Amino acid sequence: MVEIITKVNGIVNNFVWGIPMLILLVGTGILMTALTKVFQISHLRYWMKHTLGSIFTDKHITQHTKKEDQSITQFQSLCTALAATIGTGNIVGVSSALLFGGPGSIFWMWVVAFFGMMTNYSENVLGIYYRKKNKKGEWCGGAMYYLRDGLGSQKGMKQTGAVLAVLFSIFCLLASFGIGNMSQINSIAGNMKAAFNIPNAVTGIVLMILAGLVVLGGIKRIASVTEKLVPFMAIFYILGALILCILNAGQLLPALTSILKGAFSMKAVGGGIVGSGIKMALTWGMKRGVFSNEAGLGSSVMVHSSSNVREPVRQGMWGIFEVFADTIVVCTLTALTVLTSGLVDLNTGAVISQAEGSALVGEAFAKVFGPAGPAFIAVAILLFAFSTVLGWSHYGSKAFEYLFGSGAIIVYRIIFIVFILCGATMSLDLAWDLSDTFNGLMAIPNLIGVLSLSPVVCKITKNYVDRRIRGLDIEPMLSAFPDIQKTQAQKLDEGD
Repeated sequence: MVEIITKVNGIVNNFVWGIPMLILLVGTGILMTALTKVFQISHLRYWMKHTLGSIFTDKHITQHTKKEDQSITQFQSLCTALAATIGTGNIVGVSSALLFGGPGSIFWMWVVAFFGMMTNYSENVLGIYYRKKNKKGEWCGGAMYYLRDGLGSQKGMKQTGAVLAVLFSIFCLLASFGIGNMSQINSIAGNMKAAFNIPNAVTGIVLMILAGLVVLGGIKRIASVTEKLVPFMAIFYILGALILCILNAGQLLPALTSILKGAFSMKAVGGGIVGSGIKMALTWGMKRGVFSNEAGLGSSVMVHSSSNVREPVRQGMWGIFEVFADTIVVCTLTALTVLTSGLVDLNTGAVISQAEGSALVGEAFAKVFGPAGPAFIAVAILLFAFSTVLGWSHYGSKAFEYLFGSGAIIVYRIIFIVFILCGATMSLDLAWDLSDTFNGLMAIPNLIGVLSLSPVVCKITKNYVDRRIRGLDIEPMLSAFPDIQKTQAQKLDEGD
């Protein structure tokens, strides 16, 4: 049975992740970057001030909502989104990219991240603009809603929008068990066994219990946990990686040079036919870049839409910061720790070590920290991957809610928790391959929605820039629905 699933998945995966798909992903980011006049650069200081800077200066960003209010804070939405994106892709994914695509793959991860910032920005803007509240008073937003109510509102597109919304929800539901569950848990279990000799089944049972305590509590409990877990785990890993890079500072320049040379090298990594090196670097860099920051998948917009924010553009800027933190910061540090450790021939780009996945990063840390190196990486993956499971449990529940109604969410959550044990004991290769496939399938309807609604994103962005930056007195664009627009505008005027 596993062999059949593997073969079928391989065929679908090759189709989904072909060059046309990668062009669509990056092309969407390029288009949104151009249409918004390179917002991520032209307004760099502004979005940094109103994301990272606002955490320390604006109490409204971190101030918890009232108990009866089912929305979460902007900071909680960021942490939950980062919880889902900062996962094994930042360690296992980066090391896989280096192994199969060489140092040049890191350059293409940067490219994906740069343009992906504006894809993620656009998704969040649309998510806030087309979101609605369910019977419980929770905000519901995401690709399924802007496909149905945004694309579907265009002439002759009602049926198309509705079908794409359902397809996205189905793919997201399946992806939540792949990228958001089994592949993450599998990595944790493997590392716990390698570092501490803990049986996979024991790890699976413990994580299943811990996840159950959080996931069954819904978005407010998930957000409450991630806002504490994510800052701690990010600082924990970044400090460790920075120490290693500082101690290997003499290799930083050669490492960066190898990344740039490898991205455009006409020689295959480790030897091979002319030109294949570029293809491998580009393909693996883009695949792992997307897996890491998820820009274009339409996933994180579901938690961003649960925020108590009024302005779509404000949440869009958190999307830019999310991609920046995940790929430009964390993934780059992972790559540099490996490249400066002597485990990669910086001239040819060939990985010298026999280790793969997280073991490669663990070996790099071991060169500085000794036996504590692999243990450090095992703990980092435990934190990264478990937080990803928490974030994706929300994404899957929102897709399930769209398909079957809010009353059935408990069924999904129970199944999701049970699958954690499956993930701890299944094949690692199959878990990753399934994740890649479902990721790609999610991206297709989502990107259709973003592209078709790009004029809406531009109008909302221009409206915000004119009001907030240029000081013009014009009506804000806060929602596609008149009743929500009126309520949100009133609260905005009141300073709420």
